[in-house]
Amino acid sequence: MNTEEKTCIRDARELGVPKMLLLGLQHMFAMFGATILVPILVNTYFEGEGLSVQVTLFFAGIGTLFFHLCSKFKVPAFLGSSFAFLGGFATVANLDTGIFANMTMGEKLPYACGGIVVAGLLYLILALIIKLVGVKKVMRFLPPAVTGPIIICIGLSLAPSAVSNASTNWFLALIALGVIVVFNIWGKGMFKIIPILMGVVISYIVALIMHFAGMTNADGSAILNFSQAATDAVVGLPPFQLCKFDLTAILVMAPIAIATMMEHIGDMSAISATVGSNFIEDPGLHRTLIGDGLATSLSALFGGPANTTYGENTGVLELSKVYDPRVIRLAAVFAVILSFFPKVADLISTLPSAIIGGVSFMLYGMISAIGVRNVVENHVDLTKSRNLIIAAVILVCGLGFSDGLTFTIGGTSITLTALAIAAIAGVLLNAILPGKDYEFGKDPQADKNRGLDMNFMDNK
Repeated sequence: MNTEEKTCIRDARELGVPKMLLLGLQHMFAMFGATILVPILVNTYFEGEGLSVQVTLFFAGIGTLFFHLCSKFKVPAFLGSSFAFLGGFATVANLDTGIFANMTMGEKLPYACGGIVVAGLLYLILALIIKLVGVKKVMRFLPPAVTGPIIICIGLSLAPSAVSNASTNWFLALIALGVIVVFNIWGKGMFKIIPILMGVVISYIVALIMHFAGMTNADGSAILNFSQAATDAVVGLPPFQLCKFDLTAILVMAPIAIATMMEHIGDMSAISATVGSNFIEDPGLHRTLIGDGLATSLSALFGGPANTTYGENTGVLELSKVYDPRVIRLAAVFAVILSFFPKVADLISTLPSAIIGGVSFMLYGMISAIGVRNVVENHVDLTKSRNLIIAAVILVCGLGFSDGLTFTIGGTSITLTALAIAAIAGVLLNAILPGKDYEFGKDPQADKNRGLDMNFMDNK
């Protein structure tokens, strides 16, 4: 812990403005691929009449800045597009009864966004409960035996997408991964703290050379595709549109908040563990929930997707050791600026999937490694049956339910994501099984190691 305190940077201003801008770019590249993938996928559900990439980028940036405002500018988290609501979008797109019977796909989309607005507002209910009963009592239900395996699942559940992306061109993926490793281990000065950015830039230069040399991906497709960038305007307002409300769509989208709230708590634990700061207590879990929920509602109100704290950026924090939230806010500003330049956004989106896959190999693995560290530093005794059972069930649920769990209530299909199932199972097992060996705040040093030192909670 002492060594890390010496090597990490908590105030990036000491590096100077140019280096801070580079660090912000690094975070933007880390979130970009996954953030724009959500509107791309939703567009397939809505036959090309779905979410806008420009609106998505705008509210990823605005949502992140709003989250930082709500969390007293203390938490280095970036809010990108949430994948948890993809199943809900698909369900709304397929609705063909009642008011949806004769609607075009473009007319259905605002109702899906209206459901997300309500989902975001549900965060406020949990935040209120935490504020009333105290975070210490709430976190007793989330000991390291639960949060550690959940954090591991967050990383490992993303692993298949990393492999899938990398497999489109393993050569480029390995170059991106190799460059990151080289700069992180042997890099000097500034280069050591921007390995992700260097991996993206150098592998993209290689991709350009390969593309103009006539080489293709493994499936024969072009390594780079500039067709969209060639047709779009240089400058243009994001196509905002107001959401609409209908009970059917609300019942589809709103319950997904159960999943995303559990993921939020897991992400806050992961970021706290990474940075070594007690974000659960200060600024408080209720504040981060309010920021995340309202950012989600604000985005959906004007035709954007739900937002969520991004594990990719947590991985960048772990790798760069720069923990200053100002750097994240710079990335948010970059995202907002990009939303007004569709041609620039399109050029960045030409980044080959293989490069994103190579970068993700490192980022997703880092998240899982943080979960392992969470378990080790908090002395979770896996020789005890209850802890072993909890960890085992969480891991199987988090990795096994790859398509989530869909059930029907009142004729409406509701899908819980794998991470939501894992979190719910872990919390329930921890509450039910006898022989608890963990009391929140009992071992301050262990809690401090994962950023959850509750010494300051004694008077609350």
